Amino acid sequence: MDTVSPRTLLQTIGLLTLSNLFMTFAWYGHLRTMKESAWWVAALASWGIALLEYLIMVPANRLGSAGGLSVAQLKVIQECITLLVFVPFLVLFLGEKWKWDYLWAFFCVLGAVFFVFRPDKG
Repeated sequence: MDTVSPRTLLQTIGLLTLSNLFMTFAWYGHLRTMKESAWWVAALASWGIALLEYLIMVPANRLGSAGGLSVAQLKVIQECITLLVFVPFLVLFLGEKWKWDYLWAFFCVLGAVFFVFRPDKG
């Protein structure tokens, strides 16, 4: 791994978090807010939200890659953010019950973080 500046890392994480918020609403927000709408209306609304997500995700990945993060590192960072965004969304916005398995799943993803960020041993 190249040396990644803290500023680049924080900017990348911030953009990935913002993009993930949009994508979570695009994929799942309609389950609460558009229950009575036809599926294609929900799909069109979701595509509009997802466009915003892509307009943030692409620069985030390009920034991180240019700043020294590998594609594997970018993907694992995104998966961690996904759980950090999705679980509160699931519980607070969609009203589903908390399960401790969500925490254990997050710890499994943290294991992936360890492996993609450890110094190259080979």
